[in-house]
Amino acid sequence: MNVFIKLCALGFAGAYKLKMEIVDVKVPEGCNVIFGITHFIKSVEDIYEAIMNSVPGAKFGLAFAEASGPCLIRHEGTDETLRKLAAETLLKIGCGHTFMVFIKDMYPINVLNRLKEVPEVCTILAATANPLQIVIVESEQGRGVLGVIDGYKSKGIEGEDDIKKRKEFLRKIGYKL
Repeated sequence: MNVFIKLCALGFAGAYKLKMEIVDVKVPEGCNVIFGITHFIKSVEDIYEAIMNSVPGAKFGLAFAEASGPCLIRHEGTDETLRKLAAETLLKIGCGHTFMVFIKDMYPINVLNRLKEVPEVCTILAATANPLQIVIVESEQGRGVLGVIDGYKSKGIEGEDDIKKRKEFLRKIGYKL
């Protein structure tokens, strides 16, 4: 969809032509995806080390999109299928200074705190196994992330039975006694 935005009210002269797009992220069965914003070429190595230091033997693939110079998708990982998927998905998103990690046989909760400590990581926008969509805007200069759509629309407020099921689930997967 093409969108014209008149920014005169904000003190800008002229109009900007923007294109909006939604990119679907396919999360493989048994995997989770982490998507965020980072700012430096060494992000790919530092994110790799953060994951490996959190979960020895971790199975993952990660990609980082440069925003200047050759503007390449840099990639690393321990699982070649997930590494390729991260690189191809991030190329489809096409927004500089973003990163994507597909993880297998672990949960985002196992690595998020370490990722947040990586000096280059600015923010994490999603950590999920749900269907994920990235909302993109494109100008003449490049592309940027407006936000993410993680999963589905809320259907209601949990009741007593739902609370019981939530607590049972957390104990079943080992996150509560």
